[in-house]
Amino acid sequence: MENIHWYPGHMAKAKKAILNDLKLVDIVIEILDARIPYSSKNPEIDIWSKKPKIVILNKVDMADEKSTAIWRKYFENKNPVILTNARGESSFKNITDIAESIMKEKLEKLKSRGRIFKPIRAMIVGIPNVGKSTFINSYVNKYIAKVANKPGVTRNNQWIKINKSFELLDTPGMLAPKLTTETGGLNLALTGAIGYTLDNYSLSIKLLEILKKRYPKLLIERYKLKNIENTSINILNEIANNRGFFIKGGDLDINRTSNMILEELRSTKIGKITLELPNDINQDL
Repeated sequence: MENIHWYPGHMAKAKKAILNDLKLVDIVIEILDARIPYSSKNPEIDIWSKKPKIVILNKVDMADEKSTAIWRKYFENKNPVILTNARGESSFKNITDIAESIMKEKLEKLKSRGRIFKPIRAMIVGIPNVGKSTFINSYVNKYIAKVANKPGVTRNNQWIKINKSFELLDTPGMLAPKLTTETGGLNLALTGAIGYTLDNYSLSIKLLEILKKRYPKLLIERYKLKNIENTSINILNEIANNRGFFIKGGDLDINRTSNMILEELRSTKIGKITLELPNDINQDL
């Protein structure tokens, strides 16, 4: 995926800041995209920090519920897992309760030494466009963190006081310097997590391959397809024809069709879709 641009210069600065600030926090909260939990995970986080972690599967309202249940079980082998949707809605009390449970023993030791009060501090990390800012804004119930549906909005680490006993350190969205797999990079591009120069036609063809394999019924129903066994190129042509997308001269408007398919994936108009499962990890995602 050499045409995908995923590591702009500000991310190197963000990495340095995160490494420096990890010593200030008790817990790491990692937000993942429920549609691509593995691809949206920065593996360096687990290398940098051995501190207790809470995993948040975000955008579950955009992901396949059965797949989300599988991913939840997968991550719960090591960490507590909380589900939240693209609007940042969640059982926020669960987060503070889990954090307090994780820190209970340490806080009791501090109390026995005469340290009566110490707020729990958690660092929140995640890749660009994973929904960190929306999640935080919903958590504190007011707009403190910036929100935008594009990568790289939060550029500086900032402390956010949730209440007197719990504080969050927001960090810029950051990917690993290298994409570990080609499919991981593709998934990030399909969901709009990273900028890319790979043309939308190529992306849409790859998306159709995934949908044919994982969600043939949704693909047929959304685009009124007659033969799902067709090649992805033929399916793209059929979709263009069914939608009445033509250019001057009567040829099919493939560019418009490609753009439309990607937009409909990201807006869940095709349906709730998860692009990967834990079993795929061992198949070179």
